[in-house]
Amino acid sequence: MKKIELNNVSVSYIVGDFSNRGLKDVVIQKLKGQSTEKEFVAVKDVTFAIEEGELLGIIGTNGAGKSTLCKVISGIMRPTAGTMAVRGSIASLLELGTGFDPDLTVRENTFLRGAMLGYTRDFMNKTYKSIIDFAELHEFEDRKFSHLSSGMKSRLAFSIACLVNPEILILDEVLSVGDGAFRQKSEQKMLEIIKGGATTLLVSHSLEQIRRMSTKVLWLDHGRQVAFGETKEICDRYAEFLKTK
Repeated sequence: MKKIELNNVSVSYIVGDFSNRGLKDVVIQKLKGQSTEKEFVAVKDVTFAIEEGELLGIIGTNGAGKSTLCKVISGIMRPTAGTMAVRGSIASLLELGTGFDPDLTVRENTFLRGAMLGYTRDFMNKTYKSIIDFAELHEFEDRKFSHLSSGMKSRLAFSIACLVNPEILILDEVLSVGDGAFRQKSEQKMLEIIKGGATTLLVSHSLEQIRRMSTKVLWLDHGRQVAFGETKEICDRYAEFLKTK
C-alpha cells in the first residue's frame, strides 16, 4: 500500500520588507504597480510515491527544499499547489528542540512530546523507561531540557520518535548530531522500524548513509525534483554532480 503520495506538489510564499509598512501602504503600492514583494518558490512540482516499509532518502544541497518538503508531509505546512495523500500516524523530527519546553525536565518533556504525538499517559508510562534507556539519559531525567547538550537533545528526540511505534517516521538531519556509537545504534533502530512495516523519510547530507539505508531516493535542487528512483543510480548521479560544485 502506498503510504505517501505527492502529485505536482509546490510550496511558494511572498517575501519582501513588510516591517515599516502598514496595510494601507501595501495596497496602494500594489494598485500603482510598485509592489516590491516577490514570490519565492521553495518546492516546485514534486511527484513521488513510496510504499509501506520503504525508506526514502532525500538529498540535495542547502536550499534545495528538503526541510520544506518534510514540513508539508508532516502537516506543518500546506502545499500551495498539487495534491498529497499521507496514510498513517506520523512522528517527525525536523529541528532539534521542536516540541520541547526548555524549562521543563527531560521526564516532563518526554510525556509532553508523547501527548503531542497523540499517545495516552498509560502508554507513555509503559514506554518511558525504554525511551530513557535508548537515549542514555538516566542521570539527566530531572534536568531541564535547556541544560542538555545538542547531542543529548537529539538522542531524546530520536528515542521518543522511534519508540512510540509510528507508522511514518520523518527525520531531517537529526542523525548528524551525537557520537558515532549513537548514530550506529540509531541506524539499527531505524532498520528495525522499517522491518516492522513503518515508512521512513530521511534527510541527510551523508551520501554514504543514504546509500546504506534507503530503498528509494529523491533528489531536489532549488526546490525542483531532479530525480526519484533507485538508490544506487540516483546517488551515483548526485555524487558526480557534487564534483562539479
